Amino acid sequence: MTEKDLHLSAMAQELWDNDMSRLQPGLDYKISLQGKAGLTQSCNDGKDGAALPLFTFVNENIFKKETFSAFISLLDNYESDAGEPEVVTPEEEAENHKFLESIINTPPMKIAHRYLVEKQLSPKTTGEFKQQLYRIWFELYARRGSSRPDSSGFEHVFVGETRGGRTVIGFHNWIQLYLQEKLGHIDYKGYSANANSPKPDDNKHILALQFSWKNRIKSKGSIFIGVSPEFEFALYTLCFLTSPNERVKVSFSLYEVEIVCHHYNQKHISTTYPVLTKYL
Repeated sequence: MTEKDLHLSAMAQELWDNDMSRLQPGLDYKISLQGKAGLTQSCNDGKDGAALPLFTFVNENIFKKETFSAFISLLDNYESDAGEPEVVTPEEEAENHKFLESIINTPPMKIAHRYLVEKQLSPKTTGEFKQQLYRIWFELYARRGSSRPDSSGFEHVFVGETRGGRTVIGFHNWIQLYLQEKLGHIDYKGYSANANSPKPDDNKHILALQFSWKNRIKSKGSIFIGVSPEFEFALYTLCFLTSPNERVKVSFSLYEVEIVCHHYNQKHISTTYPVLTKYL
């Protein structure tokens, strides 16, 4: 690890230790890994390693917490088809601001803000920091192949998008995955593992997986499971502002992880997600 990776690992550990709203595996939620996903490029080729849903149980009382409820209110604000222009209504913009208000004073976001101010990467005042977060995550831009603003960092990472008739892009959030699976829109097809990544553990908080959504395939995705929205927002914002367009190595808790973080025009998050490299 580089010196910068070590600094970010220390920050990731501090965020993890202060994620007071993280769910506990086996207590607050339970998942069923089942079989390993096959190599597939379509929804219906018979290569399904999981007959049952991924989530066996989630204590939905957690969704009553302010940051969770504010986060969930954003999930129906987007057109999933990449290339379909987004229109942000005043009500949706208000929901975006309400979400930022809900997370800004949580321990993970305070820790991230303090570090970014020290590194002169974020403004000192909370109001200006929220403006920076809004630009990074919620301002619209035109994703590849589109001429009009059709995407945002938040939509891509936390909600998910579809491209053409076959592919899911983005979609790296467990809450959205759980809620969409509950509605019958997700078909979990098994976990992913290879020589560079260990077999997932249903009592751990990172999972590589395959699933279909809206009759399109996500052949391999990777997500944190059970963490709070403020933890993910804090960690991804830190990685974006300190190391845009890189794979950042961090070690914390039981995990050695690469945080993939790509930017759009140095101003917005294009994608970001965790890739588990080994258990510690």
